Amino acid sequence: MGKVVGIDLGTTNSLVAYVGEAGPVVIRDASGDALVPSIVSVADDNTFFVGREAQRRLLTAPARTVYSVKRFMGRGLSDVKDEAAHMPFAFAPGDGEALRIQLGSHALTPPEISAFVLRELKHRAEEHFREAGEFDFEVDRAVITVPAYFNDAQRTATRDAGRLAGLEVLRIINEPTAASLAYGLGSKDRGTVAVYDLGGGTFDISILKIEDGVFQVLATNGDTHLGGDDVDQLLVAHIAEALRAIGVAALSPEATQAVRKAAIQAKWDLSDQDSTEIRVEPAPGLPSGFRQAITRSDFEQLIQSLVERTLGPCRQALTDAGLKAADVDEVVLVGGSTRIPLVRRSVETLFGRKPHSDLNPDEVVALGAAVQADILVSGRREMLLLDVTPLSLGLETMGGVVSKIILRNSTIPTTGREMFTTAVDNQTAVDMHILQGERELASDCRSLARFRLRGIPPLPAGLARIEVVFQIDANGILSVSARELKTAVEQTIEVKPSYGLSDDEVEQMLIDSFEHAEADFDARLLIEARNEAESVVNATEKSLRLPEFPQVAAEELQPGEQAAIEAALADLKASLLAIDRAVIQERTLALNHATQHLAEVVMNRTVKAALSGKNVSEV
Repeated sequence: MGKVVGIDLGTTNSLVAYVGEAGPVVIRDASGDALVPSIVSVADDNTFFVGREAQRRLLTAPARTVYSVKRFMGRGLSDVKDEAAHMPFAFAPGDGEALRIQLGSHALTPPEISAFVLRELKHRAEEHFREAGEFDFEVDRAVITVPAYFNDAQRTATRDAGRLAGLEVLRIINEPTAASLAYGLGSKDRGTVAVYDLGGGTFDISILKIEDGVFQVLATNGDTHLGGDDVDQLLVAHIAEALRAIGVAALSPEATQAVRKAAIQAKWDLSDQDSTEIRVEPAPGLPSGFRQAITRSDFEQLIQSLVERTLGPCRQALTDAGLKAADVDEVVLVGGSTRIPLVRRSVETLFGRKPHSDLNPDEVVALGAAVQADILVSGRREMLLLDVTPLSLGLETMGGVVSKIILRNSTIPTTGREMFTTAVDNQTAVDMHILQGERELASDCRSLARFRLRGIPPLPAGLARIEVVFQIDANGILSVSARELKTAVEQTIEVKPSYGLSDDEVEQMLIDSFEHAEADFDARLLIEARNEAESVVNATEKSLRLPEFPQVAAEELQPGEQAAIEAALADLKASLLAIDRAVIQERTLALNHATQHLAEVVMNRTVKAALSGKNVSEV
């Protein structure tokens, strides 16, 4: 038997966790980083890079680097036409709604790209277990989380990505439900919990009722196209406007990614500070870079409308659950974007109580997935999850009207059935058009699949009896069967959108992955050295951006010490794209040495500020 893990396959970052003797644990790399950026890049020689290395290539090879692929899972070309304009990569021409992303000579589907990220997480977990002395095990099973508002096509695409990565997907569970497990809310006897999940690309709100270890989702709502990426895009547009004001009319793809990187850093800074400086590094078409001060107040004004957009689904979920905000006992924050102070204040105002934020919002979903994985393989039943389907499912009937068979917020697994008949005399076949959505007309809902039931006896219109059964499994994935009762003729389909992957395609992709499974060990060591170096660079730059740094430099650093730090920082940044691992490691050590005194000074000031005004008994 292999190992089982929990995976948070995120829009911006992904994580893997497992349950050890002391409880759920997020698996980290050698530098202590738990996050794997959900980014994949292809070099000119067709080498694939994943995670931090791919993230670095955004600045040098944006057209061959994909990020935020989760937003494209289970979607067709018509769904992404507006978004494509903001992406540096191109979508490959194809048949109909089939969506493939062009990376050099490769035209890859979103599940294939996500599989690269999942394989990286699988490798990280196996390395962790190997170092712990568990040599005989591979990671072969996983629970993978998805946004609660993911539709059937998006869930199926996620499961396909897991298969391509060599993982048996034991369960697909909703991210908010996973978060509740991680918080140990199951230890409460009873209560009502709201889980507000704002990640990189998606937003969910779920209302759960907990009673004697049973987690029942009462209602869920959200937006699969709302998250930190949209915040970044607003900041990018703000910077682009400032650049136009000084005569920079258009940005090269490389400069656009440099602006995006600066925007993300400014967003992070403003979660901790009242002001910061946007610092765009020099890039083609922007040789001098760009600097501009921004305050938290300016930032909040910029994103106010986005934060407001999250509150409507919260109110709707409460209405669907038959509750008022005052009926909610606990509010839990999930997702990296909940670090934004405006988000936290808005949630507190809506629910009238301070939300839980004591667990790392980036890690809480992966921890919960690990708990669910452990429940599934251990057979423990102290906790039971009762999730819901986020959108109604039905069939198109005469006149293009939707007949809903399973209503949204139905507890899963679930089954719905309805009787239909023929519309004309002597009809021997019936076309079934499966739809998902809340609108009354088929044209306004998402088309999931079509199939034909043949062999119906030729009878007058209205006499044939056709039973249609919809079944949603515990993963939220739909299968549909239709049976003519007189002849017992039956047709069953596991619903996949017309632009999904066929079983044959999945099998061929698995074969291809086995043929290229031997990773270059030296390349991995180089990537790990770059990861460690980038971590040191980020920590140093954060210290240099502190509002109090000028005072620290003037009062506590030795003459020439700041210049030495900046020189070592510049040297290390210049080596990040080099292929000489020894040079990167040498310059990482040099920067660590140069910043040792600065780190001590900053730590001492932090401790003094924390202890100011307190007596010994309070420490």
